[in-house]
Amino acid sequence: MAACAAASAADAVVRGRVQVVLPMRHAGAREVEIGYELCGAAGAPLVFVAGGISASRHLASNAAHGEAGWAEHLVGSGRALDPARVRLLAIDFLGADGTLDAPIDTADQADAVAAVLDALGIGVLHAFVGYSYGALVGLQFAARHGARLRRLVAVSGAHRAHPYAAAWRALQRRAVALGQLQCADAQGLSLARQFAMLSYRTPDEFAERFDAAPEVINGRVRVAAEDYLDAAGARYVARTPVTAWLRLSESIDLHRVDPARIRVPVTLVAVEGDGLVPLADAVALLEGLGAYGRLRVLRSPYGHDAFLKETDRIDTLLTAALQAPIPSGDTA
Repeated sequence: MAACAAASAADAVVRGRVQVVLPMRHAGAREVEIGYELCGAAGAPLVFVAGGISASRHLASNAAHGEAGWAEHLVGSGRALDPARVRLLAIDFLGADGTLDAPIDTADQADAVAAVLDALGIGVLHAFVGYSYGALVGLQFAARHGARLRRLVAVSGAHRAHPYAAAWRALQRRAVALGQLQCADAQGLSLARQFAMLSYRTPDEFAERFDAAPEVINGRVRVAAEDYLDAAGARYVARTPVTAWLRLSESIDLHRVDPARIRVPVTLVAVEGDGLVPLADAVALLEGLGAYGRLRVLRSPYGHDAFLKETDRIDTLLTAALQAPIPSGDTA
């Protein structure tokens, strides 16, 4: 059954676009168009959901749009994000279509979310649930628009980019640049994505999945993981404009939030072995949040991608976070 099919016919999926002039942090005022999708029971608590830089406004299959969404296994009947019990809103990130060739800050993305809420006449969110890049945007939203938010769940995201992860992404962008110099944009982006897959997962997973002897093919050595990496690169190139990837990759590295500015309850979910968002950074963020923060830690061989693979465990944590009482006086 389509994940959003539980909503009644009167609660049809709404997909639209908002045009607004946005004062961007590093690029000045820009006229932008923000795509959104709204699904779920009218009058139910509204939850904004955001994912990684590859995510879109389409969370899961529904009566109006049957194709699978990026959060297909996180949304559905009986889940914390059940459209029969909560209304779900998501957007296409600024720059995701490749037409905005300018530095994009996570603060700009948070302001884009606020602009969509304004356009839809929505005052306050029951919750903002962010995974990976979406967690960064959620932290910015809590800092910049805290009066419009009751609680935040930030999975695999912190208040800053870790220097090691930033260096890794910088090398990925150089791979794209080399491809562009050779008029081989797709090959450069494919290679960058393959590098990224190594940072999303863990050595333990690769040891379990690809522990086979290398082969000599046409005089060249080929290791067991290369087919997997090639396929990941090809899939990504087929759906992602080069400019979009470059600008959103940069956006992760531009990300900075002062935890002291956040005054809403925040549940942080960190993964041991996450090479992009180390547990130590989640602990530092927790300390900065003070009484507003709490931390849950997962052990998973999937590293940064655990939220896409450990969906049942993530759902258990999310259910508890969304149902937890909010102390009086914590939010407007």
